[in-house]
Amino acid sequence: MKLNGKTALVTGAGRGIGLGCALELARAGADVVVNDRPGSPDLAEAARQIEVLGVRCLAVAADAHSRAGCEQLLAAALE
Repeated sequence: MKLNGKTALVTGAGRGIGLGCALELARAGADVVVNDRPGSPDLAEAARQIEVLGVRCLAVAADAHSRAGCEQLLAAALE
């Protein structure tokens, strides 16, 4: 699958399944917006791993379990 020119948004991307999904999307060529909870110790490292693959990555710390957090995440992704 080729995702060049596409942008993916992955919540819970600091580690585990979310990080795995974000990495695979990046390997397929997508730029990736990664999200994890505020204060996540894993978010910056996840973004670094994705950028090493040669795609753009935006890390957004926001609570995807709240409406305000989702609005913040979407606004940052669209910006």
